Amino acid sequence: AFEADDAVDWGPETEMETNERFEEAGEIQDGLGASVMGLIYVNPEGPDGRPDPLASAKNIRQTFDRMAMDDEETAALIAGGHTFGKVHGADDPEENVGPEPEAAPIEDQGFGWESDHGEGKGADAITSGIEGPWTDAPIEWDMGYVDNLLDHEWEPERGPGGAWQWTPAEGELYEQAPDAHLPDELVDPMMLTTDVALKRDPDYREVLEHFQDHPDEFQSAFARAWYKLTHRDMGPPARFLGPEVPDEEMIWQDPLPEADYETIDEADAAHLKEEILAADLSVPRLVKTAWASASTFRGSDMRGGANGARVRLRPQRDWEVNEPDRLVETLDTLEAVREAFNADRGDDVRVSLADLIVLGGNAAVERAAAEAGHDVTVPFEPGRVDATQARTDVESFEALEPTADGFRNYRGDDAERDAEELLVDRAELLNLTVPETTVLVGGMRALDANYRGSDHGVLTDRPGTLTNDFFVNLLSMETEWEPASEYREVFEAYDRDTGDLAWTGTRVDLVFGSNDRLRAVAEVYGADDAEAQFVDDFVDAWHKVMTLDRFDLR
Repeated sequence: AFEADDAVDWGPETEMETNERFEEAGEIQDGLGASVMGLIYVNPEGPDGRPDPLASAKNIRQTFDRMAMDDEETAALIAGGHTFGKVHGADDPEENVGPEPEAAPIEDQGFGWESDHGEGKGADAITSGIEGPWTDAPIEWDMGYVDNLLDHEWEPERGPGGAWQWTPAEGELYEQAPDAHLPDELVDPMMLTTDVALKRDPDYREVLEHFQDHPDEFQSAFARAWYKLTHRDMGPPARFLGPEVPDEEMIWQDPLPEADYETIDEADAAHLKEEILAADLSVPRLVKTAWASASTFRGSDMRGGANGARVRLRPQRDWEVNEPDRLVETLDTLEAVREAFNADRGDDVRVSLADLIVLGGNAAVERAAAEAGHDVTVPFEPGRVDATQARTDVESFEALEPTADGFRNYRGDDAERDAEELLVDRAELLNLTVPETTVLVGGMRALDANYRGSDHGVLTDRPGTLTNDFFVNLLSMETEWEPASEYREVFEAYDRDTGDLAWTGTRVDLVFGSNDRLRAVAEVYGADDAEAQFVDDFVDAWHKVMTLDRFDLR
């Protein structure tokens, strides 16, 4: 109960403010944003504490790019943020500041960084070890930061806290700033290595020079970039409240068009399911297409999901996990069904491809359940619309591409962690509980919805039928599992009596028998009388995933 959560990949380091996260010079490992453990963005002194502005610019660009910020947004955020305030480094933190809260003794009661330098606050405050304001008016919004940086020369020096910072070169100082805590004293402005980086890098400098000539555009660029920075994990504006929500919908909010038609009703949905099932699309292909569309949802920032049918657009249509060649064929068939339905209507009722993709998956689940002897209806709420390529931020959507998807038994070449750990990550992004994760994996295997039709984990003689065979055969004592190779990624189940090969599975499959919590749920679904419950629970979990981004239903 008192251990840290190890689920988050903070990086390879074991100590704060250390740096082991570069694949090569200046290239941060995939999946990480900050260039230094424990810092928000980059080291303000420069890479590895070296005052190297050009190397710092490379780190800045890569870190902010992973937040989907371009050069203009990055320069606006840094310049705007440094227009105000100061940094605090009255003395050396190594000698004057105690351990962080997690390392502080129990009697400190959750507090840390106890300072013995003077009063430890105000003029005696020590945080970063860098000291001073950026401008001579650090409580006003003006062009002081941009002007100071561009119009004067700066040279590195060790500040009072022992860290590298930049001071005006000799003869460059034009006006000192009032001390933030001692109003009768004046102090020299300073710059960070990360500030000088914006001046030395030609692309960032071009942006700053434009801002200097057009102050209104600087203010607007900062406001828009700040709005993006502080709201990009909140989902679409439909979830926002209050009078200050902008009328404009930004491209980073994955905008969707307003429907200019009436949505289908239950009778229409039933008719369309019949048309889809008559279109020679198999249960696995319909299930995988619906899953590919909906499972992009991320509860961490409310992006992705089936609404918009972006699975048909770049970059999602090209993702390897989605089997692009087969995906295109399935989407073309569904598009033909959509066009025929819409063309035959004599009223304002239309169906979107986004709705049809989900409806196709639902129809496949219902057919597979019927093949197993279960009469179920998967809930369906129309109202999804189709996004456009022009209003899809391709570059930022690329971050949603999964390196692994255990639900489809897919593990890409770039996946570096164990497949079962990546399954847990995917399930968490989908806001799934342990039982929901379990029933979905078992159901997807029974539905034969593996990547590229792999047999791994399809522990049934009736693939494409919604049975609980996955759990029955995984937990059966009639077979014994062995690793297929030294890599221990694929396993083989052999009949204990005959020695014949019965099944194959991956680490994702076998974790439902080896992990005690997952096995407890798997044993429930693998019971002799559990198939009806399994089917009902699968339908509920499937419907949940299909509607994760339907904020209009909540």
